[in-house]
Amino acid sequence: MTTVVVKIGTSSITDASGSIEVAAVEKLCGEVAAVRAAGDRVVLVSSGAIAAGLPAMGMSTRPADLATLQAIAAVGQSRLMRTYDDVLAGLGITAGQVLLAPLDFVHRQQYLHARQTLLRLLDLGVLPIVNENDAIADDEIRFGDNDRLAALVAHLIGASTLVLLTDTPGMFTADPRLHADASLIEEIVEVDHELEQLAGGTGTARGSGGMASKLAAAKIAAWSGVRAVIAGANRPGVLAAALAGDAGAGTVVRPRERRLSARKLWIAFAVGASGTIVVDDGARRALTERNTSLLPAGVVDVVGSFVAESAVEITGRDGQVFAKGLVRHPAHRVKEWAGRRTSDLPVDYPHEVIHRDDLVVLPT
Repeated sequence: MTTVVVKIGTSSITDASGSIEVAAVEKLCGEVAAVRAAGDRVVLVSSGAIAAGLPAMGMSTRPADLATLQAIAAVGQSRLMRTYDDVLAGLGITAGQVLLAPLDFVHRQQYLHARQTLLRLLDLGVLPIVNENDAIADDEIRFGDNDRLAALVAHLIGASTLVLLTDTPGMFTADPRLHADASLIEEIVEVDHELEQLAGGTGTARGSGGMASKLAAAKIAAWSGVRAVIAGANRPGVLAAALAGDAGAGTVVRPRERRLSARKLWIAFAVGASGTIVVDDGARRALTERNTSLLPAGVVDVVGSFVAESAVEITGRDGQVFAKGLVRHPAHRVKEWAGRRTSDLPVDYPHEVIHRDDLVVLPT
């Protein structure tokens, strides 16, 4: 028995006005039921709360201010779950709503509570339906899209596969809307900068993701040791085909042999960078080859204004980002200490700019 995380995007379960398309939900739930009947466990990550709340509030366009978006999400989430409950009841499946926030993946106790809840729901035969807690999410501390959330959930519960269902059949060699000769990329061994540039920006107005978001989530999954598949939600039998590895079922991103811990996964992919620290060649070699902490002596420059415990990117003199970490000091102090030896620093402060336990070397 394996565990599968399935993510469905807003544009795949709502119409142009934002109303939930019951037929699309029925298709999805029918395929989830078939996977469960075959003996696998499923966690569903579903977007759509804000889009579903817009028509209920008499709105045709998505507002920009956070407070209104949170209110709309609160209205829409109950309508979204009601649709799932009604459809799943006809299939003999009980659903359980789980709303998560980024801090649930940062703090150890919250992380364990979230995992315990999801695993217990699965043990009880319940289908967990996960969404970001948009109604109370802070604009500065949020996942930003459910693709990333789904990848973190896959890591959280030790899933074998993450299926990202979207409104395209997978990732193409070019935008198929603009290039008739674009072809489906059936397998990705390593997500690199070239592929990330190819993925482009956001998708539809109703969603917050797009192919770039799907690829980023697949990258997180790969670094968790989880196989990821980006596939078209409207394809008949897409879920079974993606899990079986059928040719052309979507874009498969292979899992990496080297896996990151939950904390380092969060640092690398789930929290936004507040600034950049430029290091010299010696520091770069020490970080990448010897897994050391970053000391002030290796710092060349500091870009941006950040506080202690912020996430920052680390680059060489060439400007290429090769690592990311949580700084122990604010930007002004790192800049003041840049290039100084440990023996020249005040004794009452930790001397590491970034401790090795808070630093992740990224693929280049």
